[in-house]
Amino acid sequence: MTSAVPVDPADPLLEAVRIVGIGASAGGLAALEEFLAQTPPDTGMAFMVVQHLDPTQKAMLAELLQRVTSMPVREAKNGGRVAPNQVYVIPPNTELSLNGGLLRLATPSEPRGMRLPINILFSSLASAQGERAIAVVLSGMGSDGTLGLQAIKAVGGLILVQQPDTAQFDSMPHSAIASGCVDFIAPPAALPSHILNYIARLPEHTKTDAPDHNGSTSHADAQGSPLEEIFKLLQARTRHDFSNYKPNTVHRRIERRMAIHGLATPALYAEFLQHNMQEVDLLFKELLIGVTSFFRDGPVWQQLASVTLPELLARRAPGDKLRAWVIGCSTGEEAYSLAMVFTEATERLPKYRDCELQIFASDLSSDAIATARRGQYPSSISDTVSPGRLAQFFTPHNGSYRIGKRIRDMVLFAQHDVILDPPFTKLDLLSCRNLMIYFDAALQRRLLPLFHYSLKPGGVMLLGSSETVGRFNQLFIPLESKLRLYLRQDSTGANTPDFLLTSLPPLSRIKKELPMPPPSAPDSTAMENLQTAADRVLLQVYAPPAVVVNSTGDIIYISGRTGKYLEPAAGKANWNFHAMVREGLRAPLAEALKLAATQSEAVQLPHLRTQLSGVAQIVDVTVQTIREPAALQGMLMIVFRDVAAAPTGRRKAQTALEAAHAAEVQQCRDEIQTLREETRASKEELQSANEELQSTNEELQSANEELTTSKEEMQSMNEELQTINAEMQSKLDDLALAQSDLKNLLNSTDIAMLFLDKKLNVRRYTERASKIISLRESDIGRPLSDLTTSLQYPTLQDDTNETLRTLVFSEKQIFTSDARWFSVRIMPYRRIDNVIDGAVITFVDITETKELESRLRKDQAE
Repeated sequence: MTSAVPVDPADPLLEAVRIVGIGASAGGLAALEEFLAQTPPDTGMAFMVVQHLDPTQKAMLAELLQRVTSMPVREAKNGGRVAPNQVYVIPPNTELSLNGGLLRLATPSEPRGMRLPINILFSSLASAQGERAIAVVLSGMGSDGTLGLQAIKAVGGLILVQQPDTAQFDSMPHSAIASGCVDFIAPPAALPSHILNYIARLPEHTKTDAPDHNGSTSHADAQGSPLEEIFKLLQARTRHDFSNYKPNTVHRRIERRMAIHGLATPALYAEFLQHNMQEVDLLFKELLIGVTSFFRDGPVWQQLASVTLPELLARRAPGDKLRAWVIGCSTGEEAYSLAMVFTEATERLPKYRDCELQIFASDLSSDAIATARRGQYPSSISDTVSPGRLAQFFTPHNGSYRIGKRIRDMVLFAQHDVILDPPFTKLDLLSCRNLMIYFDAALQRRLLPLFHYSLKPGGVMLLGSSETVGRFNQLFIPLESKLRLYLRQDSTGANTPDFLLTSLPPLSRIKKELPMPPPSAPDSTAMENLQTAADRVLLQVYAPPAVVVNSTGDIIYISGRTGKYLEPAAGKANWNFHAMVREGLRAPLAEALKLAATQSEAVQLPHLRTQLSGVAQIVDVTVQTIREPAALQGMLMIVFRDVAAAPTGRRKAQTALEAAHAAEVQQCRDEIQTLREETRASKEELQSANEELQSTNEELQSANEELTTSKEEMQSMNEELQTINAEMQSKLDDLALAQSDLKNLLNSTDIAMLFLDKKLNVRRYTERASKIISLRESDIGRPLSDLTTSLQYPTLQDDTNETLRTLVFSEKQIFTSDARWFSVRIMPYRRIDNVIDGAVITFVDITETKELESRLRKDQAE
């Protein structure tokens, strides 16, 4: 279900267009403008922009972004094909995603305040583009986008985040950085250059990351090369040897890290690693990134549910629980899928309803294990998990899904190296899917016998679709060849005497291959097998019971019968020594373990007393730190030895003393029981109060999230309005300037002009007109009939109305009370769109002309 390195998507359409997903919220408009302004228009990439928008308002984001880039910016349309050198913007009240090279718009399923559209975009990019995906997180409040970044990181994509101190709201950038997924942190204007430089440094690959199933040699050409130095640095830092991985799975990740740091050759990168241990850790994490999902390869899960699990339930001994081990569990999806399928199978078969399954899920990545333990997954899992399963096994939480407690309690997660660490044993089912395809043939041949050893007789092994048991058909027989389901064979002929020794120690310290014995070799193997079997029987029968624990007390190995000293604790399964040790031994052994860890000598605890079925049992215990072999170094061994009963006479005296002690102990126990009951009652009251407070807190948190989202949406709208307001202010400034120009032009003509609207109210006038008609600024809007004038023109208003009715110009010569003549011309006021919107009256002083005309007439008369 998981793999060390993901494979490229096979869709040739997506190979052509690399897509950059950009997520922003409050304060994101300015950051988006800076980013796009510095992005060349011919990058060959497409850009998908998601911003938190008010779902009830029309957005102008596309129009605002179009001002800063020559690339076409448009709102995304459902079903539209992604084209290079274009920007696609999310419409309001939608969720934008990518599916098969097509844009997908969906109505949000979550209520307002709980929506996480940036997570949805990033998760879809991870699924559709794989390691070609690029994600950018800009200014915003909250943590939307962080889960989606983890999905992109899991497939090897590139992640960039705005430098928090340049963001107007830094919550989203800080949340993204805290996830540990980010490759570049820079101001928005610098992010495009990082993307282009990264792509330019990536080598062109003609093949995907799919492993060579013919069994390529493992880095044979890396001996003495910079790659070998890189492997040594990784092994020294992490204990894990990547030289046993197939070359192309490791080279791609190393090349990606080289591109991020701008290093041209592996030699330069190896030198960089020597002086930067943090980069070693980052490379290690990247090499372990897995691709996984719920119910991957549907027919496999159908076979498990309908056939395999019912058969395992039928074969189990009464009272036993089934045990399963999921190797390379990554972030836990496969382990939880197995738990859900088992639950459905037991509900479908009533006679097995009380049966239990304990799932051990392991992975080498501590980050993946931490994510699996949280059990919280993005809403995009609805693509692979049916609505019925979502309702039955998950609970919605902050726009994501959280695994239910019943399923969570069935799975025990542990950081574990299948190559170096001891295996889980006595298993009914072992799943190791899509992990061994990244190992070379030698490592595969070591692991398969180890899996055979871990399974019970009749146990089932599940491999990935590209994995087989190879030449180990004497250990496993196929149940369903196409589904890679195998049944464990009870044959042990293939196990060599040093099987466990060659499987568990570090691979760098053992032979790469076990030589095949020649046909004519003497029959020494049979003698060795006989001796090994005899040694095992002698150790089992005569060696004292013992356990091996690690530094935290977790039991690693049990030898002999330890039931007298250890018993499983009630409740959830717990393999910790301190939880399992019987009463009477717990306190002294806890102190002895602490002491033994600080010294090389064994710690002796003689004559410890414990109770077994009401009978006192005396035992001597030895605790000692293990120094050799290296695989067990630092662990602690605890050995138990029973002490024989005392002679009869002495026993009677001890019995009387014990009776007195027992009475006193019983009194103490009664008092303790009373205190426990009082404590339990107080605890219940506190728990009830805590539940009420928790319920109130959840309600307040939900209200706070809704308010936060509303604030982000309002902030985004406010940014748009501020931009529009700035544009309108600029237009108003231009209009005021044009008005000033017009006023100066009219005044410079020295012609009296009066502008009226349709109702003959004053709209505008020139300074010259105010000397003919009594006008001042406060008269704007007054009717023409209310004005006083020196013109002897009582029909002025009637002539103006007639002009508006007939659209015919009117021109008359009018005498004034101050003995002046004016040519009064009335014409319609015609707008640019050819609409009559009032009248214009001009007054031209013709006094001198009239006087000249009068003199000429007088001269002619004389």
